[in-house]
Amino acid sequence: MAIRSYWKGYLKLSLVTCSVQMVPATSEGDKVRFHTLNRPTGNRVVSRYVDSVTGKVVKDEDEVKGYQRGEDDYVMLEDDELENVALESTRTIDVAMFTPRDTIDWIWLDTPYYLSPNEPVGQEAFSVIRDAMQAQKMVGISQLVIARRERAVMLEPRGKGIVLWTLRYGDEVRDEKSYFEGIDHQKPEADTLSLVQKLIKKQTRNWDAKMVTDPVQDRLLDIIENRKKALKKPSKTKAKKPAAEPPDNVINIMDALRKSLAGEKRSRK
Repeated sequence: MAIRSYWKGYLKLSLVTCSVQMVPATSEGDKVRFHTLNRPTGNRVVSRYVDSVTGKVVKDEDEVKGYQRGEDDYVMLEDDELENVALESTRTIDVAMFTPRDTIDWIWLDTPYYLSPNEPVGQEAFSVIRDAMQAQKMVGISQLVIARRERAVMLEPRGKGIVLWTLRYGDEVRDEKSYFEGIDHQKPEADTLSLVQKLIKKQTRNWDAKMVTDPVQDRLLDIIENRKKALKKPSKTKAKKPAAEPPDNVINIMDALRKSLAGEKRSRK
């Protein structure tokens, strides 16, 4: 089934322009979602905006965005005014700056999207921009309006397409030094380090998506399936297992590592 485009517009580099489309690179569509119900009737609960003073429901056509400038004092902005802000970056990704990919740390990356040509006629221009960045190991930096908010974005070549990452702004990233400065800089002993490296090597596997499955999701699906089978039969609540008590002694790290490695060898045999 074809994936519906999240955004359509133009990718522009100087005089080179092509029509592109963008879709989210991640999805939570298969996650278990719940609705809030009225227990006595079983009907869904509908949320509505109400006036904070009168308590009356506000009609859709009367809803308006407001910026607070004082107590109970707001500047009202209409939808067309908000849509006209940064209008150029609403439909055009104008790449006017490039930077080496390895200079952007992971913490600046926010949300990924897949960017691809929207029309056959624009594939050549798209390929030229993509391959030129790939050859020089560069990424493009631009601006794009997403959900009425102008975001800094990074364009990274990936295979036949381009991955567009929204970037976090400077005031959204905390400095790691203030959190890591209290960690001891003392180097570990060579024997301990060697054992840890051996353990890492024995437990190394090639990446597979199954490594990050969601166990809670699976349990929820099992509960839902059991409820379907039971229909309206009352379910017995299972007693919760008592939480395991933490160990009252500290195990020597070298002994623990040796036992871990010995266990790995026995399991392989």
